[in-house]
Amino acid sequence: MASHPPPEPSSDSNKQQGWGDHEEIHVSSGGVQAYTDDDADCESRRPLLLGTPAAAECYSVSAAVLPFLFPALGGLLYGYDIGATSGATISLKSSTFSGTTWYNLSSVQTGLVVSGSLYGALIGSVLAYTIADFLGRRKELVISSISYLIGAFLTAAAPNFAIMVVGRFLYGIGIGLAMHAAPMYIAETAPSQIRGMLISLKEFFIVLGMLLGYIAGNLYVEVVSGWRYMYATSTPLCLVMGVGMCWLPSSPRWLLLCAIQGNGNLPETKEIATRCLCRLRGQASPDLVSEQVNLILEELSYIDQEKQASFSEIFQGKCLKAMIIGCGLVFFQQVTGQPSVLYYAATILQSAGFSGASDATRVSILLGLLKLIMTGVAVLVVDRLGRRPLLIGGVSGITVSLFLLSSYYTLLKDASYLAVIALLVYVGCYQLSFGPIGWLMISEVFPLRLRGRGLSVAVLVNFASNALVTFAFSPLEDLIGTGLLFCGFGVIAVASLVFIFWIVPETKGLTLEEIEASL
Repeated sequence: MASHPPPEPSSDSNKQQGWGDHEEIHVSSGGVQAYTDDDADCESRRPLLLGTPAAAECYSVSAAVLPFLFPALGGLLYGYDIGATSGATISLKSSTFSGTTWYNLSSVQTGLVVSGSLYGALIGSVLAYTIADFLGRRKELVISSISYLIGAFLTAAAPNFAIMVVGRFLYGIGIGLAMHAAPMYIAETAPSQIRGMLISLKEFFIVLGMLLGYIAGNLYVEVVSGWRYMYATSTPLCLVMGVGMCWLPSSPRWLLLCAIQGNGNLPETKEIATRCLCRLRGQASPDLVSEQVNLILEELSYIDQEKQASFSEIFQGKCLKAMIIGCGLVFFQQVTGQPSVLYYAATILQSAGFSGASDATRVSILLGLLKLIMTGVAVLVVDRLGRRPLLIGGVSGITVSLFLLSSYYTLLKDASYLAVIALLVYVGCYQLSFGPIGWLMISEVFPLRLRGRGLSVAVLVNFASNALVTFAFSPLEDLIGTGLLFCGFGVIAVASLVFIFWIVPETKGLTLEEIEASL
């Protein structure tokens, strides 16, 4: 596979700031030259603040595939659980196909089956706060794969309801750890030119997992003990993910951070990090890789990363700004009604006369295909158009579709075609914007020293917001009605547009160190 060399740098675009001793670094075809200029700090950082990218990284496409693929399986397993559970609850509660004596589940028990993985994900997000920087991204993903495997096995083989719930919780812990570590590992190991595409492709894998789960549900829903097969199907992928993560190298940025903080010999760690980065870049020149390692070290030295991060630091300085950006995006991602709109999908399609709408699994497959296609579009254009245009355009479409749904349930009840259009626009625009870009941005904006803990808080906010919308939807619907509820979601979507326009920066083409400097 052909490698992608960096373009020839111009005289205006090849200045970089050396973070170690306030040195200005000039990158040229002849190498790296440095001179000390203590008074030029703000001036020399100006290219970063204006978003001017450094010279492109040299990399091999083939070498970038596996460091993305194995972490992304964590997202696929998350999506698969969402899809499979929709069919598994139908199978589990069926007196004919359950294959158990405890099929007559109460609403609370059904809720535990459906939401058990969500509760586990909340626990996993809390655990990630303490283990992320201690174990590193790779080992966290290995632990996630083990939790996935044990959880899937216990759920599939559960002899009673209690064991099944335990399995659902353990699987959920795997989700929480994977959704925390996977975007971080991909962001820290991917070349800056395709970082946005790869992290957005992780969202594609989540949607692909949902589609596979819906298909498995459709295949096994009328098989005796079909729910066991639905959950057991994920176990081979858990094994592949775990073995793959054991084979991949550690994140070079995490290794260097540990050495700077005194957890290892710096020269030795620098050599290991260089070897890891060579593996990740494939055919890249060792000299170019060493140069990149030096730039990462200089950034770490400049921002005084020697001290361990404390909890209070997450809410100070540039990490506070990153926290506002990241948590704001994942919060709006959920409270603009995404779980609720999909809840009404079957009803809307059935009202429009679609013959397959009475079959929930087929409706889910239809929407899953749409989500997959639109996520694919986002993956292809995110590194060309940028993050902000996709967010602004997509959330604008979400806003319009929510107000259309509100109009359908309040004023235009006979215009079922309007509801169908609004539903499809909502799903498509969500997958162009909040779906992939939310996860992408939270993996990019946090400073390296606080990235593990900051991202764990953002993931916790994501799952907590999801739980809030899921549990509050029915009481609010009974209280104010469906039409007003969707109107409320539309107002929140308008607020999210204002937030994106004024707060969220563009990170297209910038290295993680440049993004950190710009904050």
